[in-house]
Amino acid sequence: MLDALQSLAHPAATRRSDYVAPAWSIPDIRLHFDLDPTATRVRATLSVERTAGRHDPLRLDGAGQALLSVTVDGIATDDWRIEGEQLVIPLAGDAHVVTTEVEIAPDRNTQLMGLYASNGILCTQCEAEGFRRITYFPDRPDVLSRYSVTMAADKLRFPVLLANGDPIGAGDLDDGRHWAEWNDPFPKPSYLFALVAGDLAVNRGAFTTRTGREVSLGIWVREADLAKTGHALHALELAMAWDERVYGRDYDLDVFNIVAVDDFNFGAMENKGLNIFNSRYILADPDTATDYDYDAISTVVAHEYFHNWSGNRVTCRDWFQLSLKEGFTVYRDQGFSADQGSAAVKRIEDVRTLRAAQFPEDAGPLAHPVRPESYLEISNFYTATIYNKGAELIRMLATMLGPVAFRAGCELYFDRFDGTAATCEDYVACMEEASGVDLAQFRLWYSQAGTPRVSASLTQQPGGGRAELRLAQQVPATPGQPVKSPMVLPLRLKLFAAASGRALVEEQLALLTDTSETIVFDGLTERAILSINRGFSAPVIVESDRTAEELAFLSAHDDDPFARYEAMQQLMLDTLVAGAVSGGHGHHHAVVTAIAQILADPDLDPAFVAEAVLLPSESFIGDQMATVEPDAIFAAREALRTEIGRQLADQWRHAYDTAPPEPYAYTPAAKGRRRVRSVALSYIAASGAADAASIAFAQFESADNMTDRQGALTTLSNGTAMERERALDQFYDRYAGNSLVLDKWFQTQALATRDDTAAVVAALAGHPDFTLANPNRARSLIGAFGANQRSFHVAGGAGYRFLADQLIALDRLNPQTAAKLLPPLGRWRRFAEDRSTLMRAELERIVATPGLSKDLFEQASKSLEG
Repeated sequence: MLDALQSLAHPAATRRSDYVAPAWSIPDIRLHFDLDPTATRVRATLSVERTAGRHDPLRLDGAGQALLSVTVDGIATDDWRIEGEQLVIPLAGDAHVVTTEVEIAPDRNTQLMGLYASNGILCTQCEAEGFRRITYFPDRPDVLSRYSVTMAADKLRFPVLLANGDPIGAGDLDDGRHWAEWNDPFPKPSYLFALVAGDLAVNRGAFTTRTGREVSLGIWVREADLAKTGHALHALELAMAWDERVYGRDYDLDVFNIVAVDDFNFGAMENKGLNIFNSRYILADPDTATDYDYDAISTVVAHEYFHNWSGNRVTCRDWFQLSLKEGFTVYRDQGFSADQGSAAVKRIEDVRTLRAAQFPEDAGPLAHPVRPESYLEISNFYTATIYNKGAELIRMLATMLGPVAFRAGCELYFDRFDGTAATCEDYVACMEEASGVDLAQFRLWYSQAGTPRVSASLTQQPGGGRAELRLAQQVPATPGQPVKSPMVLPLRLKLFAAASGRALVEEQLALLTDTSETIVFDGLTERAILSINRGFSAPVIVESDRTAEELAFLSAHDDDPFARYEAMQQLMLDTLVAGAVSGGHGHHHAVVTAIAQILADPDLDPAFVAEAVLLPSESFIGDQMATVEPDAIFAAREALRTEIGRQLADQWRHAYDTAPPEPYAYTPAAKGRRRVRSVALSYIAASGAADAASIAFAQFESADNMTDRQGALTTLSNGTAMERERALDQFYDRYAGNSLVLDKWFQTQALATRDDTAAVVAALAGHPDFTLANPNRARSLIGAFGANQRSFHVAGGAGYRFLADQLIALDRLNPQTAAKLLPPLGRWRRFAEDRSTLMRAELERIVATPGLSKDLFEQASKSLEG
């Protein structure tokens, strides 16, 4: 392998330690766009000012464009040169006006970075380094400028012209063209620039801030999609009010626009005043969107709006500080979503996401700190560690400091760094100053990778009396960090009486700051059972000596909803791991009994019930094993599912029948009933009931909403009944013209637990509706298949070859998306030799591919070396 790597020219790494402030500032930039899909001309006029004491020439980043002219202070000049991807202009004075004109081709931009075309719409995506594909500019987040933008375009083809900020003017030109001018008075980095031109319709709304500003809201989509924008608009209004109430942050422009496009690498982008969204996070109606889709739209709309302060008004000094805006804003959107429905269920969902995406990242070759030290391609660091683990760091601060000090720290941060580019250290320092708490050790969370493991052992005198809780932490080695220091771990804990179920010790917050610590509890009158890391107060793996009986007790009696869910999940997990290792069925009865108790509790939120009775995923089970054995894990999980289905057959029928179809309503109660119904249906099918397929197909045909229809289709897709093919065909025929719903059709088949899924996926890659050019479609098939542990790891390595082939092809079109789909191959060390050898060979083939992008090269080479 080393020979293959050494034969390639390694791209140069960017290192945090090498940061140097910019030699030139750009207080103002004026952009003029002559828009055309095949040949757009961009004239950029920059007011540049030299940083005191610096003598560097002006360096402007640029890529994929034809440079037509350069002028300095109004005079054309040829005193410039191109060095790599930089235009270098020697300038003698301290202040100048530099103008460049370039030509770009949006319709040939398959990378979807910069200015590109999406189904007749011209739009931009500039984070992280896309602005350099539009014009020459110092494309770094610590260069903040005020933008004035004028666009000219064919009026019939592009009747709507949008940009950042507020509209200044518009008018007609000769030859059927028109123009529009926008101005953004707030300094911003180039990654927040946005422009949209297209034939769009708008759903308008209005919001009055608490200071009396009247804000015009607009959701811009194609005319045919206008009826599907009401939920997104309502979510925006709720988010604006929530940010005022919870964080004291008002909106600051007269206009806030959102545009939805079909081709987008990310979920959405927070460009100042003009958010651009992947259409899957805007468009929703009951027939085409599930409850999950509705929830995701609310979350993402809120997330991008919240960036107006945590990301835009206060931005990042450099890309190593990415979690400063993303982790903080994820924490904010989690709080918003929790307030809109069940806070307990939202916390369960957030932790499940963390464990599914970030814990494996922390345990693999791509592990990196929340504030990384180096990168080859910055787009590879838009990871679960930056976003989800970053949010957990903010949550720990809020837990440790308390709501009053945390709010004060946030306000200090926003006020002190408004209009500037800040660092993670700046944020933590504000928290420290506002609270008076020393956070020196807490800073390790930003610099150390890896998920801490906490062992917890409770010992007690017989019958009561004194109990001792021994806690110990260990932070595992990760690539480049073999030795770790102890972290600050805020652990919420409580003791319950094993006999009476009452609280023996009320909840308290224990701060574990050393490698080990003992907490003593005196005067206990009964045997105690430990409830620990309640609410998931620290993003750690807890290993305790609690028995199956104690976990079952907590799953029935713990008064913290997350801890109750966690006890049930741990009971299931212990049972499944043991079953995968030994092939036995130990503790199946304990799991079945615990689920029966939850189903029988009339006071529980149905949404919580649905979450609590779900078995851990095959991937998460594998994460607990020294060597992942996909076939054994699948067999153990299916055996337990079958027993749960059979032993509780009457309860599942009752749960299904008592959550009957009803006119669709997007409310917490209705969502919970639909979720329970779907879970009950899956267990009815798992039981092997003869009528399971007919029940599922009847639900599929009669459903008046996508949630029920998709739930039934998923159950059928996992089985072998003849109704399966009928449902898949009917689903395709019904939604053949809707790309977002067809993504569900592809994804459902890619995630199926059938023996032939790998072959089905390979065939679907040749389907007329499959394309690598659209990121959503690529993720729906290739990404979903990579997440299907059993099918991806099918014996013989066909799944590995398929993924490698697809990634090599996708890399030629869209390196960013290709790199994000590689991680399933990168976990090769976790598997037995028969599989790991085949996975490694595919990684080597990818790395050796001529012309590989930096994006995919970095991910693949690190996966081999880590």
